[in-house]
Amino acid sequence: MAAKAKSVATQKSNLFAIVGTDDGRVKEEALRLHHELTGGNDDGFTHEIVDGTADNSEGAFQICRAAVEALQTLPFFGGEKVVWLKNATFLIDDVTGRSERTLSGVENLKSCLEAGLGNGVTFLLSATGIDKRRAFWKFLEKGGQVAVFDKIDTSREGWEDEVAALIEGRARELKLRFEDDALQLFIMLAGEATRQIGNELDKLDLYLGPERRLVTLDDVRKMVPLSRAGVVFEIGNALQHGDAARALELIDQQLERGENAVGLMRASIIPTVRNLFMARVLVDKGLPGGNYKSFAAAIDRMPEIERLWLPQKKTGGVNAYPMFLAMRGASAFTLEGLRAVMESAMKADLTLVTSGLDERLVLHRLVVELTAAARKK
Repeated sequence: MAAKAKSVATQKSNLFAIVGTDDGRVKEEALRLHHELTGGNDDGFTHEIVDGTADNSEGAFQICRAAVEALQTLPFFGGEKVVWLKNATFLIDDVTGRSERTLSGVENLKSCLEAGLGNGVTFLLSATGIDKRRAFWKFLEKGGQVAVFDKIDTSREGWEDEVAALIEGRARELKLRFEDDALQLFIMLAGEATRQIGNELDKLDLYLGPERRLVTLDDVRKMVPLSRAGVVFEIGNALQHGDAARALELIDQQLERGENAVGLMRASIIPTVRNLFMARVLVDKGLPGGNYKSFAAAIDRMPEIERLWLPQKKTGGVNAYPMFLAMRGASAFTLEGLRAVMESAMKADLTLVTSGLDERLVLHRLVVELTAAARKK
């Protein structure tokens, strides 16, 4: 996607749009493109920036009017002019975006652009949300150079792969490297938003200093705030490594904060047990666990009948990443031991839903049983 944005300004066009749900990336790319279009020379007279933040429909109308006036006004000293409608907030499908006053303003802007801009005049739009069903978007897509930067969809299987690639790419720019466990935790804590990822990497960069470039698990735990997704991951990670004390500590913290015990069970403990079981099966089949690409490729080479029971991505293919994370922990268990733990997890889940037993006691007992199964081998 970055390559697409970089090539935008090289096209023969005077109409550009940078849009998408990843607000950090949109703002970053729009600023870069504006700098490229203006040559970095904005003295306040040659080019114009129109703030696109609208509090209501009248504000949206006036913003569109200001953009039209800027487009129709020749540069003060002649030459080329860039008009940037920056961070437009009124192009989405909400109360303001649907109002007649807003739609009238947007239509006026569209008519101005359709009529053609003066020689040397360029229009740049940036927005973190835009209704793609409307005529304005269809016009931009057809007549302009458009780059879209959407957040990675974390509801889809395999989203961790995409986020990992994004993090590693940004980390390389800072000459940072991650230990495997540290990268896995960072993915869960930083999430999918480019801006958040960038902020957390900058913090790690400053914390490590110029002499140390390897990010450890302890570094991530110290510097990156623990989100709910991070807690869920940390509980699972502790269970995979047989660290009952850490798992119990995190569970107790979440219960004290009002977290639902069934939610913890189904978001962390049950997926962890299931991934350990599947990873143990793959360990016994001799699949390599040291490198993710080799691991995923080995799964792809397996006969289809042996892959059907493994977790599948919505887009097709096996969702290998969670099992890869569980490979090292799985080697500490026997297959029989994991079968027994899976049955215990099922019973514990049923107990939480149907009985009045103390939730903390139920979860503690299951954690101890799971970690004990690892020690038995």
